[in-house]
Parts: sequence; structure tokens; C-alpha cells
Amino acid sequence: MARSMVLGNGNTMVCLDKFGQVRDFYFPYVGQENHIGSNQIHKVGVFVDNKMNWIDNGEWKIDLRFERNSMVSKTEALNEGAKIYIESTDIVYNEKNIFLRKIVLTNKDSRMRNIKIFLNQQFKIGDTNHADTAYFSSTIESIIHYKGRRVFLVGGVCDNKPFQDYGIGFCGAEGKEGVWKDAEDGFLSKNSIEHGVVDSVISWNKDVPANDSMVLYYWVVVGETYRDVCSLLEYIFEKSPEHLLESTKDFWQAWTNQVEVSFSGLSEKAKNLFYDSLLVMRAHSDDRGGILASADSGNVQYGGDTYGYIWPRDACFTAWSFDMAGFYDVSKRFYAFANDILTEEGYVLHKYQPDHSLGSSWHPWVKDGKRQLAIQEDETAILLVGLWEHYIRAKDLEFIESIYNSFIKKAADFLIRYKDIHTGLPLPSYDLWEEKYGVSVFTASLVYGGLVSASNFAKTLGKEADALKFYSEAEILRKAIMTSLWNEGGKYFFKLIGDKLEKDEKLDASSFYGSFRFGILSPDDPRMKEAFKLLTVKLGRGINIGGFARYEGDNYSHVGGESTGNPWFVTTLWFTQYKIAIASSLFDLGEVAKDIEWVAKFAKSGMLSEQLNPLTGEPLSASPLTWSHAEYVRTVIEYDKKMKSFGASKTKV
Repeated sequence: MARSMVLGNGNTMVCLDKFGQVRDFYFPYVGQENHIGSNQIHKVGVFVDNKMNWIDNGEWKIDLRFERNSMVSKTEALNEGAKIYIESTDIVYNEKNIFLRKIVLTNKDSRMRNIKIFLNQQFKIGDTNHADTAYFSSTIESIIHYKGRRVFLVGGVCDNKPFQDYGIGFCGAEGKEGVWKDAEDGFLSKNSIEHGVVDSVISWNKDVPANDSMVLYYWVVVGETYRDVCSLLEYIFEKSPEHLLESTKDFWQAWTNQVEVSFSGLSEKAKNLFYDSLLVMRAHSDDRGGILASADSGNVQYGGDTYGYIWPRDACFTAWSFDMAGFYDVSKRFYAFANDILTEEGYVLHKYQPDHSLGSSWHPWVKDGKRQLAIQEDETAILLVGLWEHYIRAKDLEFIESIYNSFIKKAADFLIRYKDIHTGLPLPSYDLWEEKYGVSVFTASLVYGGLVSASNFAKTLGKEADALKFYSEAEILRKAIMTSLWNEGGKYFFKLIGDKLEKDEKLDASSFYGSFRFGILSPDDPRMKEAFKLLTVKLGRGINIGGFARYEGDNYSHVGGESTGNPWFVTTLWFTQYKIAIASSLFDLGEVAKDIEWVAKFAKSGMLSEQLNPLTGEPLSASPLTWSHAEYVRTVIEYDKKMKSFGASKTKV
């Protein structure tokens, strides 16, 4: 199930589903470890008139969104049959590891009723579903879930009183579905401890007059020790839950308000998605530098794995957008992360975990009995391009100097070594879509861009010999790309050349984007304009809702039908960025604005997925995908810059 909301502070991250239920709880890294299992949910239920109404029972009308320009979740849920309305305001406190909800439960009936609310906790502590313990602590009037150095404290207050009922039991073990089942008659067992595979439920009840409300604050805090979580509990009472809500809202509004964008010609929905995208990106950014591809643990892919890793390429595109928006601290932490993971040989591997360890991979080190590097070379090259883009905005020369030898020079020297001496092209590696082994236009273009960036760094630091070497190698590569990878007959770039020099002639959005974005050809080059016309026809074929596929015949998550593939937000926005690059009038930018509005139209609760169903527009694959949001932010900023160059409004909205 897609995630409809993400909340985080760089150390703790919580993801909610479309019902507002907690589905992922990450600590101590963003994306590592997830303490809720794939089949687990923190359920929410209301018992009234002798009936339990779980919020995911299909009887509720639910709206879930960020509060304006702030990483504060607002859930509104109405059950007309039960005559109950819930408004929940949720945060991960920006300063400490506290997940906090303010729940306002309104009796929509014309009579007073006794209303009970039940809040369920299902944990898989440390990503392993055994040997957990949960118990009720009368000393602090809280439920404690723990295993090893991971301790969760669950509690709350209503009318300044702690929960009135509780239960602890087995969940998915010993033939038990969970102690939440015990809540369905409106009462709990008060069983005070259990170990193994366990869950817990807490509840409050109150006589609520007609059209009146009960208000409660609920929290889950996490730390490494019992002492840690008790300190956080003391902090909540010292500051008050309402203060934590307000200060978190104020912090994120101040954070987003640093961005200078005018949004001329764009709708309110498109503006809100811009800020929501920044918040999604930040929620996926760990304070130790990693930028997660997606925290959606419900998106299980080949081998039972998820997108819960740092792909250096995807993360770098996100860091680049952070830099364009002016958030240099976040991107700088990422480049420090990149410096740490670079191998002694000068390349990065497939993907990583937030603690800088190596992530899972399906790239082989031996193919057809021959050794090979299990890499995507573009993931190394883009780090140099992104770092240069960071430097020209942040001007943090001391940081650049500190990593020149350990990162910039080492990576650039690898790009030079990893070359076919006969063709002048890079040696084969896996392409950015992680499917083909060969020499793709996208990768070759990025290697060119990476060498140019390394040359710029060397020149800036007065290292003239390095500057000349890197630039000369870049120019040799650019000529080789035009000689070997440009299809003169078809007037477009090939997708790639295989490891046996066979040419893949499929049209691929990345070949077009890579060649213009990283400087192989200028956007205004007639060859690019002709290729653009061809690609928009071919890659939009059969897609009823609009948008563009990655390449011809893309079967990844394909839903069938006549489309050449599913539309991706990333590739669609790449084409929009090209339109911005060649725009020569406000009329041209009016067409760009339509593309931006198209993206906003298909955002769900402010979340952008990886792909869309080409027939219905429903999200497919991981949601949210950080890269989709990063490309949206970049596109809006580039659009705004071009609008201002034409004299459009420079006033920030």
C-alpha cells in the first residue's frame, strides 16, 4: 500500500497510510531500521453504540494532507453511519524522537453518547519479529515495547488523565490475530505483560454531548534505553504537547519560507505540491547524509526487497534540487556521505543503507565467466556534477578543498581509467534503469559532465595539470559519443551499445535527457529539437492520461493495454525541463505550466509515486518516490527562473 504521508526529523521517520494509520516507524536512521512489519498496522478504532468502527473498515470518508507549508499531517475522517468525526494533527517533533498526535473526536449525533477511542501498537522491533516484550508501567502510566537497545514508550492524556484501559497480547502468534481483537467488544483485558510477537492497545472513553468533542494527545517516543524514553516523557510534560505541535509547525513553515519562488501562472495546488515536495525530500534525508529513495515499505519488489536504500544517483538528483532551493546544509551532508562511501578505486557501488553500509544488489561480479565491476558508472559521475552545482551556489570552498583528493580527483581518475581505448567510450556498466549492461548514452553523457566538473574544481583550486587532463578527456569522450551513439539515420541517440557492441535502437528518455542536461549537445541544437519531437510521440503512445514512459516497450509494472509503458513523473518532468530550456516566450512557458499542473493533478495527498497507471492515473510502484518530488521542485524552480527572465512577476507568493 502506498504511503499517504511521511513525517520525519532526520533520525526518526513515520509513514502513514491512506487511513492515517502508522505503517512505518524508522529509527535511528531515516530508512533503517523499520520497527513495523509489512503486515502490521497501528490501528485506530472508535467504539460507540455497541459497535467498533476501525478507521480502515471502508465506512469512513478520509482526507489526509500536509498543513500548509509544514511537515504537520492533518487527517479528517467522517463516519456518517456512526455519526463520528475525527480530526488528527500529527508530527514527528523536529528536535527529539517523539511522534505526537492531537486527536479531536466529535460526536455528530443529536444526543450525548459514551465514546471510546482505541489506539493499537504493532511493532517488529529491529526488523525481526521475535523476542519483543511489551508491558504496562504503572510508575509512568505508559506502555513500554522493547528489544535490546530499542525502546518505545506509548502514552497520552485526555483531560490531563492517562489512558483508562489497556491490553497486551500476542499478535500473529499462538493463533492470535492481536490484542486489538480484544477491543472489539469495547473492553480490554488489562493483561500487563507479554513477550514474543506482541501488540498493545490503549483506550480512553468519555460521555460526549451532542455536537461536542473530546480531545486527547497521544504519543510514541523512542530511544535506546528506558532512561532515554522516560526523559522524553518528562520533556513532553515540561513543554506540553500543544507546544510541541505548534513549535514543529512553526519550524517547518520557517524552513519552507526560505525558498524564493514566485509561482507566476501556477495554481494553488501546484504551489502547495512544491512545498509538499520539499518536505517529502527532507523527511527522506537522514541527518548523517543519506537520502532515501522511498520509505514505502509496502512496495515490495523482486526478491521481496523495497526501495528503502540510498541510490547515489537518485540521491544526488535530490541533493541538486535542495541546492537549487537553497538548502545547502542538507546537500552538503549528502556529499560528505558520498565521500565516505567512495571505494579506494574511485567508484561507488549500486546502493547503500543510511548507516553507510552496502545495500542489497542484483548486479553480478562475474558475467559469462568473466569478471566485471558490478556498478552503474553514472552513479559515480553524477556525484561530481552535483557537487559542482552545489559549490557554485554554496561557495563552500573549504569543504571542496577538504575532499578534492579523497573524492573529486579519485572519482575523476577512475572515470578516465574506466574507458575503452578503441572507442573512447566508457567501459560497459549497468544503465540507470538497472536492466541493461552496456554503454548507455545517459551514462556516457554523465561521465562527460563529471569530467568537466572535475576540471572546473581543479581550475578553481589552482591545479592546472589536473584541470587540463580532465577537460581533455571530457572532449575526447564527447566526440566519441557523437561518433558511436548518435543515430544519424533516425536522428536520435541510441539507447545503448551492448557489451558485444550491438546497438539497442529503442528510444529512451534518458538518452535524450542526458545528452542535453550534461552538455553533449545544446538544447537549441536542431538535432535535439528533432529528437524531442520523435520521442514525445513514441514515448507517449497509448498513454491516455498524458505523461511519458521511460523507453519504448517498458514492461516494469506495466498494467497492459496499448501504451508503450507507464508514465513516470521523472521522465515526464525531464521533457518539461527541456521545454523550459528552449522556451523563447511567455506563450511557451504557458505550455510548461500545463505540464506542471498535470503533475499536481495526479499527486495523492501531496505524494508523487514512481509511475502511474496509463489508463486511470492511479499511482504505481513506490509512493512517495523522493526522485519524483526532486524533479518537480527542480522543474518549478527552472520555470520560475525563466519566467523572471521574461519579465514576469518576481514577487514571492
